[in-house]
Amino acid sequence: MMNGSGKSDSSKVPAKLPNKAEGPAAEAMEGRGLAKGNSPECNALRTQSREGALSALERVRQAAKNDKKQRFTALLHHIYDVDRLRTAYLEVKRGAAAGVDGQTWEQYGEALEENLHDLSQRLKRGAYRARPVRRVYIPKVGKPGELRPLGVPTLEDKIVQRATVEVLNAIYEQDFLGFSYGFRPGRSPHLALDALAVGIGTKKVGWVLDADIRRFYDTLDHGWLVKFIEHRVADRRVVRLIQKWLKAGVLEEGKRIQSEVGTVQGGSISPLLSNIYLHYVLDLWVQQWRQKQAHGEVIFVRFADDFVAGFQHRHEAERFLAELRERFAKFGLELHADKTRIVEFGRYAEQNRRKRGGGKPETFNFLGFTHSCGKTRKGHFTVLRQTMRKR
Repeated sequence: MMNGSGKSDSSKVPAKLPNKAEGPAAEAMEGRGLAKGNSPECNALRTQSREGALSALERVRQAAKNDKKQRFTALLHHIYDVDRLRTAYLEVKRGAAAGVDGQTWEQYGEALEENLHDLSQRLKRGAYRARPVRRVYIPKVGKPGELRPLGVPTLEDKIVQRATVEVLNAIYEQDFLGFSYGFRPGRSPHLALDALAVGIGTKKVGWVLDADIRRFYDTLDHGWLVKFIEHRVADRRVVRLIQKWLKAGVLEEGKRIQSEVGTVQGGSISPLLSNIYLHYVLDLWVQQWRQKQAHGEVIFVRFADDFVAGFQHRHEAERFLAELRERFAKFGLELHADKTRIVEFGRYAEQNRRKRGGGKPETFNFLGFTHSCGKTRKGHFTVLRQTMRKR
């Protein structure tokens, strides 16, 4: 809700506490051996109805929920199911740019059933080939003159990626923690912002770590990513499918560029892969640190590669940051030195700074909003949000 100055009053946010992880940790840390066990699901029928496909996926969902260590050995048939591929095709934007093959949504739809059955058969026998993504550049929001690279996959790659995401979501939505909000079903930036405001407003937060991962999508390590996926996915065909997209590379000015790190932004699979990577590298580590290392209260909210942590004590914020740098270094990630900082923030920040002869509490940015300390009309502390000036 906006106040008279154009700022939002977080005291109006429903008193929910989504900052607590929903359920126990999905997995042990990355050092453990792969869990044993096979998926109990049966092979899907060739002509499975959409309802049947959803029912089959529900069995995967329940199995993943009931056994956090189960590895799924039979997943590919859920992906090459023609009904699921058809749904994925219909979800692709009709006017979206074409990939390197130039094929449009309308062209593919002229012989849709024939094309989908052919695609299904190629996936089934391992003949499907991922194509390089076509790189385009779009202006960066709030940064005139700067461009952000995006990848445009081919239409068939978009279809198969969407189908794969739907299947893998049945597993990983049982694993991902409650403070992760980015690109997940039923979650949004606004929910992440509300969670942060409620966490700061109801917990003993005096310091905020405003962090920025340096070039995350360009530095994500393929080797580690595959290891993380194999904690849950034992179907080698699905793992190879994901590796095909990772290795397909980028086509720019007629040249194909391949790398052993990074995932191209623009594909439907990239947000899920990045969430899987940060689930193991960051989220599970944060959950363990908060439970075993912290003495004061700690909150944490993540949206994709953007996250904020709040601490009761400054020394714990500093220790968390130092240990996080070490943690990231192990997995090829790095915090941006100029954009990562600890700021004094919270209900007592203004009072404490005044005692030390300091000025007003500092602000920090998260998901396009500048957050500052404020008060309601009744004089109670609240977190104010205002759209970042550069936007």
